[in-house]
Amino acid sequence: MKNQELQNLKNKFDIIGNDPALNRALEIAVAVAPTDITVLVSGESGVGKENIPRIIHQNSRRKNGKYFAINCGAIPEGTIDSELFGHEKGSFTGANEMRKGYFEEANGGTIFLDEIAELPLASQAKLLRVLQSGEFIRVGSSKVLMTDVRVIAATNVNLLHAVSKGKFREDLYYRLNAVSISMPALRERPGDINVLFRKFASDFSAKYGVCKVSLTEDASILLRKYRWPGNIRQLKNVAETISALESVRLSGFSDKCEIDVETLSRYIPKEEPNLLPAKVSSWGDSENPGEREAIIRMLFQLKQDVDYLKDVVAKAGVHLPSSGPAIAPPDIPVVPETQQNWDCGSELEDQEDPEEQENLTDSKAMSIKNANKELIEKALRKHEGNRKAAAAELDISERTLYRKIKQFNIE
Repeated sequence: MKNQELQNLKNKFDIIGNDPALNRALEIAVAVAPTDITVLVSGESGVGKENIPRIIHQNSRRKNGKYFAINCGAIPEGTIDSELFGHEKGSFTGANEMRKGYFEEANGGTIFLDEIAELPLASQAKLLRVLQSGEFIRVGSSKVLMTDVRVIAATNVNLLHAVSKGKFREDLYYRLNAVSISMPALRERPGDINVLFRKFASDFSAKYGVCKVSLTEDASILLRKYRWPGNIRQLKNVAETISALESVRLSGFSDKCEIDVETLSRYIPKEEPNLLPAKVSSWGDSENPGEREAIIRMLFQLKQDVDYLKDVVAKAGVHLPSSGPAIAPPDIPVVPETQQNWDCGSELEDQEDPEEQENLTDSKAMSIKNANKELIEKALRKHEGNRKAAAAELDISERTLYRKIKQFNIE
């Protein structure tokens, strides 16, 4: 492929990087797309294997047909035959009606079987029959049906080793491995690591309106030296977490936030000499984008609340101690919070009279509480009791506002 054609392909499927091994994998995918040859994609978890079947499908004669991506490890063994090949009404408990399987629904299209090594041996035999003749039988039926489906499989384990252990059928392995495409691990393409980090940080900045995180030269070197056992998925999570906890909301002063090597090291796990790229569980392979997105959103909202409280306390004239790291280093246990986060107190220097120190602390805490209560009451009066609008003006979540209304006994 020409360089421009390859770059257009990457832009279309949101693929970042210029590593030769990555480019070779993409070129093979485009080359086999017009055929119906079965393809086996191999690579560690998190390297982006799911991009290859999408590229093949979109560049094939089946592009107008249906495309299904199925994680074989995420489907319980007792129901996987029903999911793949369908079932008849009454064939098992809960089968209240006839259901078509993926192979029947995808007739004329493409099926991507991710984590193919997790497929039970009995289901492997049925898959082999579909690949050889296009025939399958619904669960609870004796009628042979036909389908015309292109199959692309992926795995993050050594299938030949699985064959030698009797966990994978040898005939199915050779049937799937007509064309093999290997996706390189992230540590094998160090030149792409910083490019990917900048892309993820930029996306997060645009999505949540925070400063774009950049790295110092030393931090960039540390990023490249880390071996990234979780590959691109792990790098993306680290980039989004740093953006959520270390960046600030956009202002007129700056739209960038530079991270040094000391700060970055708090977000990168320590290297273990015996750490190998591990096969992750079915739950991890499914990526759970909704759950991970919810966690990132919660962290970001928490940081916004803390930033706002710092402004409130500063206006009240109370000195706050310098804040520690957003995330504790791995070897230091994090102490659970036992107090409300919204009201910030201050650490006081040691006083000669403990009773006087206690009175001073109580006085300042009461002052902060009154200031918070007054701000909330003013916002509620301004918006005639509309809590959503009041929360927006205070720049806090509605959940936080409801909690503070109850805490301060505001009518």
